[in-house]
Amino acid sequence: MQAQTNQFIGCDRSFEEAKVVLFGAPYDSTTSFRPGTRFGPNAMRMESFGIETYSMLMDKDLLDDTEVFDSGDIELPFGRQEEMLAMLEARAAEIVAAGKIPFLLGGEHLVTLGPVRAVAKKHPDLHIIHFDAHADLREDYLGNPLSHACVLRRCHDLLGDGRIFQFGIRSGTRDERQFMKDGHVTTELFNDTTLAAVVEQLAAWKVPVYLTIDMDVLDPSEFPGTGTQEAGGFSYLQLVRDMRLICEKLNVVGVDNVELNPGLDATGRSTALACKFLREELLCL
Repeated sequence: MQAQTNQFIGCDRSFEEAKVVLFGAPYDSTTSFRPGTRFGPNAMRMESFGIETYSMLMDKDLLDDTEVFDSGDIELPFGRQEEMLAMLEARAAEIVAAGKIPFLLGGEHLVTLGPVRAVAKKHPDLHIIHFDAHADLREDYLGNPLSHACVLRRCHDLLGDGRIFQFGIRSGTRDERQFMKDGHVTTELFNDTTLAAVVEQLAAWKVPVYLTIDMDVLDPSEFPGTGTQEAGGFSYLQLVRDMRLICEKLNVVGVDNVELNPGLDATGRSTALACKFLREELLCL
């Protein structure tokens, strides 16, 4: 992988020396409402130069205290979901094979499935922690099983029952709710009060964890730049606290942040928030 001229601020280590490798998935071909998440990864890189590399919360600096390589965006084919997922899986597999943590920037939530496939092959006992406003557990959406509305259902197909833990969910169908009630996944609706117990359990099991964060888990009052807003969401500080608990206590082997739609927030505050949150994540890994 070659260095990029447009990197997220402070992520300038070489691939060989990096612990974490960023890669972008500018893709939103199955978006069911307002498209534009394909522009998220590049917008975050550009906006990142408006924030400090130093975090007062973590008391760390991206320039001094992390080893992150930004491998840039992958040029993905519009409309061809399996081909797109295969390309993301291949990039993640290369990162995992080198003993590094793949960190995907989306893009719509379907892109998560690519790196999850790669990480699950390396770690057959993989578990997923999922933050989102939406369950994403549909069997299909308008006949398409490879939709952003189905991504966690496809992850369940890979991992099976008891491996997916969801937080902040506040939107879905009756069938998705029944899938939760039947015990296929563990879901806390609206909040995160059970997260500490889940983290304790996963730590005791010593299992690898993939962390997927749909940024619309945040309340629209803080994060309006997303295609399908849902009232009643998390605060920024709440999400940072949860992320920090997970990254500091668990063996996190893969991460993604998805569903920033920068064109829907003319103020730019959603992109700025996404950048600051990414900085905190990178300093925790």
